[in-house]
Amino acid sequence: MAYKISDACIMCGACADTCPASAISQGDTQYVIDADACMSCGACAAGCPVEAISEE
Repeated sequence: MAYKISDACIMCGACADTCPASAISQGDTQYVIDADACMSCGACAAGCPVEAISEE
């Protein structure tokens, strides 16, 4: 299952820097994960300082 970024996102970009699939991009109000490109590795969740990322 792909990961999802919640409204708790603080737009720091840490998740995008840790994603090996480059599946994370900056959205209008928070970062977003492309579910089709997500490898479900969890690197983004581990790198998020506010725990705003979880598995769907």
